[in-house]
Amino acid sequence: MATGTKAGPLACVLGDMDLVRPLGLAGIRCAVVGPPGGATAHSRFAERLIPWEGGNEDVLVDRLLRFGAAQAEKPVLYMEEDAQLLMVSRHRDRLSAVFRIALADADLVETLVDKGRFQALAERLDLPVPRTRRLSPLPGSEAPDLDLRYPLIVKPLTRRPPWDEIEGLGKAIRLDGHDELRALWPRLIPVGIDLLAQELIPGPETRIESHHVYIDAGGAVAGEFTGRKIRTYPVDYGHSTALTITDIDGEGADVAALGREIAARIGLKGVAKFDFKRDPDGRLHLLEINPRFNLWHHLGAVAGVNLPAMVQADLTGRPRPDPHPAPAKARPGACWCHISKDRLAARDSGVPTARWLAWVARCEAKAITPDDPMPFLRPKLDRLLARIPGVAGPVRLAKP
Repeated sequence: MATGTKAGPLACVLGDMDLVRPLGLAGIRCAVVGPPGGATAHSRFAERLIPWEGGNEDVLVDRLLRFGAAQAEKPVLYMEEDAQLLMVSRHRDRLSAVFRIALADADLVETLVDKGRFQALAERLDLPVPRTRRLSPLPGSEAPDLDLRYPLIVKPLTRRPPWDEIEGLGKAIRLDGHDELRALWPRLIPVGIDLLAQELIPGPETRIESHHVYIDAGGAVAGEFTGRKIRTYPVDYGHSTALTITDIDGEGADVAALGREIAARIGLKGVAKFDFKRDPDGRLHLLEINPRFNLWHHLGAVAGVNLPAMVQADLTGRPRPDPHPAPAKARPGACWCHISKDRLAARDSGVPTARWLAWVARCEAKAITPDDPMPFLRPKLDRLLARIPGVAGPVRLAKP
């Protein structure tokens, strides 16, 4: 673990290396939450480890409270996943006694995470979302006739494990007609979760663009950048495996403008990601709003706009990373990739291996880096050693 000589409060990270790394690059000491053998535990940026291998949420909250109370200065708490965001938001009164937290309003957090509530908000405020209907596959029910235009996509209200029983790695299922919905319906019933059916915006996943913003406590845009997906796995409706920064003054200008407008209309503060899909006519359709930190912040930091570091500075009363009068702008063309999954995505997209390898070598934000290689290498080494007879298990590093 790092010995950390930097001054100032810790950043307590509920997340992976894509959140730890931008903080570390800004010289911020990190306490990471996760298993002792996890990638973040082996980062040179991780000064402390809060051991956690999953389980009861209340136990984790109590563990965080004990950790925060033991620090000389209140740490700043960061969260990367929806479940972590909801946990922190729902326990914000207790956690804010020992942590500094940048969070949207509690009711807004619940609304944005739940796709059903988000749809109702979007309709009330006339936000540019695709037409959507809620589905409730109850025992004994039949597929409804929907007043939507096919093709549709069907997706869960929140990212929950039961969805994996139907779709595995994908985020949504495409339906080209009512017959396909009727055929799918019996598979939906035993899963026992409500879903959304939404009119499909034509075009590949590369048409999905995003606006990333940090709005400070005074309501001002402290930092922002725009980006676009390059590849996902699976190729259709999958999770991001390759991303790139776009020019916020060029191709991303309308994305940023619409993101700022929507943020103002919903009264959002803190960090957020606005996902849009551009249709064949060039119009932007809002897909979702995530009011939390995410993997894009690694790419933003290496491209010149470090939103997590800005949050740390504001919450601890220190200067922001970019002290110049004009806000920093992220460098267009900078790229991020998830190496192992993007190899599969590139293969399925028909990208030759040699071309993909050359692209990965140029990619600025990725898991393996010369200045901090152990988060990538150590878990793989542990798995390799575990297969050797006579080796009891991975060697654990001492934690401060």
